[in-house]
Amino acid sequence: MSTGPSQAAARRRDRRVYLRGHPLLFALLAATRGRPVRRFGRTLLVHDAAAYREALTRLPLDRTAAGTTGGAARAAGAAGVLFDQEGGAHRSERRGLVVGLGAAGVEELRAVWRPLLVRRLAPLAQGGEVDLVDLARELSGSVVCALLGSQAEPRAVAEAAAAAAAASVRSHLPGAHGPRAESAAVRTAERLRLLLTPAPRLCPHLGPSPTPGCPASGSASGSASGSGCGSGSESDCPSPGPDSGCGPGLGDQSALRAMLAVAAVNTTVAALPRAVAWCADAGLWQDAADARLRPVLAGELLRVTAASPLLPRVAAADGAVAGCPVRGGDRLLLVARHAAEAHRRDPDAHRPAGPDAAQLVFGAGPHACPGARLARAQLVDVLEELAPYRPVVTRARVDRRAALPGWRSLTVRAGA
Repeated sequence: MSTGPSQAAARRRDRRVYLRGHPLLFALLAATRGRPVRRFGRTLLVHDAAAYREALTRLPLDRTAAGTTGGAARAAGAAGVLFDQEGGAHRSERRGLVVGLGAAGVEELRAVWRPLLVRRLAPLAQGGEVDLVDLARELSGSVVCALLGSQAEPRAVAEAAAAAAAASVRSHLPGAHGPRAESAAVRTAERLRLLLTPAPRLCPHLGPSPTPGCPASGSASGSASGSGCGSGSESDCPSPGPDSGCGPGLGDQSALRAMLAVAAVNTTVAALPRAVAWCADAGLWQDAADARLRPVLAGELLRVTAASPLLPRVAAADGAVAGCPVRGGDRLLLVARHAAEAHRRDPDAHRPAGPDAAQLVFGAGPHACPGARLARAQLVDVLEELAPYRPVVTRARVDRRAALPGWRSLTVRAGA
């Protein structure tokens, strides 16, 4: 690990999001990271990169168990979405989503966030300050609305998605929380779904559609040949995006729309401010200003900040991870932060960690996050817009209630 004062200061600040927001969990992870896998009763903590990959790619996982993302989705009344599906259904939904989050889809979404960044960061040129958490909320909400073809107000979407995630996490923390926490999770999820439900739109292929989205050939998922707006192919829709009602293969699945909003908003709001704070504290703006180094730096910052530092999973059948026997029903806490060496290796655009390590914060194999390209592109553009100002952090406040470790506010101003 680098011992330079700038990197040390960046690491100290970033550690605050764990120590103040999730102190007991952070202490447990730090105390157990000396071994690849640690077992505590029916719970295994997986720290090592190889063991982490093995658990995600070779061990059968129960996607609907309580305490997992899919389990939280079902408990909140969103059964049958991407996060809790198995087999062909899961692969089909992922394929449809990947179209919207592939290279072409991300380039279209750039047209949404680039003007927003220019507008929101303009006060820095006049000596003003900008709250990067508030910016991240508007950015993520705007991107979600564009991705899903929603006319909802972006900030309202971001706030509802954050509330839904926080309520879901509280309802699944260890201990007896009773029906009140579970009902709160259901209410917040329903509020988000209603907010994102679009009005019936005019399908450019078929005329008025009785349901949200653009079903083709009488099917919400398109025809067998793959034609039609709902097929998951942007090229099939003359005007995919916020005004067409044609999302990337999402059709009228309100539960899936809500869960995608939860994932996109909460990871963006957690990741972007933390990455910028690290860049500012470590004095990495020269690298951020270099078009060649900027994408590498963005990947490194996402690796060390690890927006989703812990992936809760449950084994569906007997197996083994790093030689440690696993029984069906065992709970696995997969520590993405440690697998990616975020705790020991500082970000370095000149000597970055290998691509395999950097990717681990987004999962692995069939459980890899389809939004990785989007996350990297957003951070690259944020760094590009901020680099001329070389901002410094003036105020930072930890969000103690958020689902993911992050800042409640992080204010910056242009540096000297």
